[in-house]
Amino acid sequence: MINTLKDRLLAAHGDDILAIGVYGSIALETDGPYSDIEMHVITKDGSKVETLEFVYDKFKIELTANDKSTFLKEAEEVDDSWAIKAGAFIHVLPIHDPTELFEQVKNLPLEISDDARRHIMKEFMIWEPYETVGKIRNNYSGGNLNYLSTGARDLLWQTAKLIGLANKTYYSTRAKTLEESLEMKSIPSGYKELLDFMQEGELPDAEKLYRFCEELWTGLNEWYAEMQLDYRLTELPL
Repeated sequence: MINTLKDRLLAAHGDDILAIGVYGSIALETDGPYSDIEMHVITKDGSKVETLEFVYDKFKIELTANDKSTFLKEAEEVDDSWAIKAGAFIHVLPIHDPTELFEQVKNLPLEISDDARRHIMKEFMIWEPYETVGKIRNNYSGGNLNYLSTGARDLLWQTAKLIGLANKTYYSTRAKTLEESLEMKSIPSGYKELLDFMQEGELPDAEKLYRFCEELWTGLNEWYAEMQLDYRLTELPL
C-alpha cells in the first residue's frame, strides 16, 4: 500500500514532489496489525499537494503534505507538543528521497534553543496544568468526584509534555510517552506516584486521587522553581 501511494503521488505530481517518507510506528519498526500509515509528502516551494486522512480497505492512511519551506519550519518549531511530535521528523523511512532531504532535516528538532524551550514551558504551565488543577479543585470541592480521574489523566499528560521539554528529549511514540517519561533524569516529585496510582487498574479512591493530584501540583511548582521558571507575573501586563 505504501508503494502504491508513492507511485500514485509521483504519477499525479511528478517532479513537484521532492520527497516521500513514512514516519511513526512503521518507521520505527514497532508497527502492529492495526497500525496506521503515516507519510510525509514534501513538494517544491509553491507547489501544493492535498493533505489527506482517510480509511481505505483495511488501512488508516494519513498523508501530510507540505512544501519544503513549511516542512523545515515545522521541524524547527518548539511548542508544547515538541516532545510528542519531534520523532516524526527525526525517524523517517524514505520511500522517495533523491536529494536525501529527510537526512538533512532529522537534526533540526534537536537544535531548539534553551530560551525558546523555557519560554514555551512557562506559557504552557499557564495554558494547561494551572487550569487543569483549578478544575480538579473546583470539582472536588463541588462534590463532582467522577471528574477527578479525567482531570488526573489530563494533568499527567500535560506534565509528561513538560518533562520532555525540560529534558530536551523526545518520546519514541505517543503510546510510550508516559512509560518513557519515568526514565528521564529530571521529573517533578509526585508525578510517578500519581501515575502509579492511576495505573493500578482499580477504581481509584477519590480522596487519595485528589491528594496525589495536589502533591504533583506542589512538585510541579517546586520543579519550576529549581529551574528558575517563574510563570507568575508581579505586575499587570496592561
